[in-house]
Amino acid sequence: MPAIFFCARCREGIEILSIPCPSKKIKSHTQTFYQTLLEVTNVLNFQQDTEGLWKAIAGHIKQIVSWERAGITLYHSDIDAFRFYAVETSMPIVRLKCDAVIPREGSAMGWVYANRRIHVRPYIQKEQMFLEDAYYQEEGLGRMINLPLMVGENCLGSLNIGSIESGAPDPENVEFLEQVAKQIALAIDHVRAYEEIRRLRDQLARENAYLLEEIKTSHDFGAMVGKSQKVRAILELAQAVAPMNTSVLITGETGTGKELLARFIHELSPRSEKPFIRVNCASLPSGLVESELFGHEKGAFTGAEQPRPGKFELANGGAIFLDEIGEMPLEAQAKLLRVLQDGIIERVGSVQSLEVDVRIIAATNTDLSKAISVGRFRSDLFYRLHVFPIEVPALRDRPQDIPLLVRHFMEKNRLEFKRASQDIDDASLEKLVQYHWPGNIRELKNIIERAMILSSSALLTIDDAYFPTHSLSLESSTPAKLKDLETCRIQQALNACEWRIDGPLGAAKQLGLNPSTLRSRLKKLGIKRESSS
Repeated sequence: MPAIFFCARCREGIEILSIPCPSKKIKSHTQTFYQTLLEVTNVLNFQQDTEGLWKAIAGHIKQIVSWERAGITLYHSDIDAFRFYAVETSMPIVRLKCDAVIPREGSAMGWVYANRRIHVRPYIQKEQMFLEDAYYQEEGLGRMINLPLMVGENCLGSLNIGSIESGAPDPENVEFLEQVAKQIALAIDHVRAYEEIRRLRDQLARENAYLLEEIKTSHDFGAMVGKSQKVRAILELAQAVAPMNTSVLITGETGTGKELLARFIHELSPRSEKPFIRVNCASLPSGLVESELFGHEKGAFTGAEQPRPGKFELANGGAIFLDEIGEMPLEAQAKLLRVLQDGIIERVGSVQSLEVDVRIIAATNTDLSKAISVGRFRSDLFYRLHVFPIEVPALRDRPQDIPLLVRHFMEKNRLEFKRASQDIDDASLEKLVQYHWPGNIRELKNIIERAMILSSSALLTIDDAYFPTHSLSLESSTPAKLKDLETCRIQQALNACEWRIDGPLGAAKQLGLNPSTLRSRLKKLGIKRESSS
């Protein structure tokens, strides 16, 4: 009778006199082990959603380990519990299905999560140690293996393998499952990263599409409304610099429309289909200025749980508008200077440089020369930004544009508030022209909006109560009277249009008025066309 040799690896009895020898059996078993693991790894590399991970590899794993129930759970810190994202079972009774939630406290998954190592319960029918074991007993399982899904030191959740068979599992099978759990964890980590990238990309695309659509459909540039020589001058400058990549520095008092001019320049540029990102340098959180502008890596500082792109990365290919640039901290100014010089940024917590293609449009209502003299602004940065300066005039310096702006805001508010006001009385308009406007166009817009809300008449009236008492000043900044200003403006438009009132090339269109309103103004102001000799 031949002697029997029990192979320590494959646990199969082999006759000593038989051929092939046990070493070939061992080699065949090991080859199957690693071949299957390679197949699992290859399949996982192509997965793009968490739910499909287990279904993609279930058949491969059964080549090595037999099971009747398998599931993947992920930990959610917001609910301090695990959720099943994949469940596959051949048992007739299923208590824990996909989307089932298991609390961390008192569960086997919680134990695995806390201890970062495998847990085996060989006799589920005899002993239930954790919360979920009662469900597994009802399903008819005899053994349960829970394995942590580890990425570095971080545990994402658990891989759970159950079988009808009771007793301690084969050590080699456990080793195989541990390797599989590592590959699943890496795949989940990659899927999460891809999902976050897609989410941010889609969010950015939606926000950018919204902003582009808002600009193109409304054309509510506010400060761009006007026919005065000063407005024409800044529009000519904007149109000249728009096609270039040149940095632009816009100066002017608060409320004059510096951001609207920046948007106007961007809209006219070849970058108009790319993002226009606005940054208010005065409102950036203290200590997080560089993170907001240049982004940060995971773990760069307390609370940085995920990597985050900065404003410059979001604006790549487009333009970034740095409002109130004079309020930017000196340390951030140094990094901004590098962007201007080399087109390179570095995220906080990273040593890797990123190239960005961003046009910079800056604005300030302060005197940067004085800021340089007291050490609050870098002179080298100033000269880099001061390539193409544009100064936006104060509203008091362009009083002839006030009637046009008033009617522009009236028309906008009339549609929004559904008010009957079609025009403004002469006394109110005279008062608006004579006012000093310390808050510029923003203040004018607010006064018109307030008056429209309170008005129920077809003719808008504005009294002294609408003006702040501390800044009320009816001293005219120009000797010209309202009637003379408006008469001159209308006559210029009529002459340019050869006295055509209606149509896209008519004077009403040029003045931003309804044709009927323009005819009413002609009658009231006594404007008549001189007969040609």
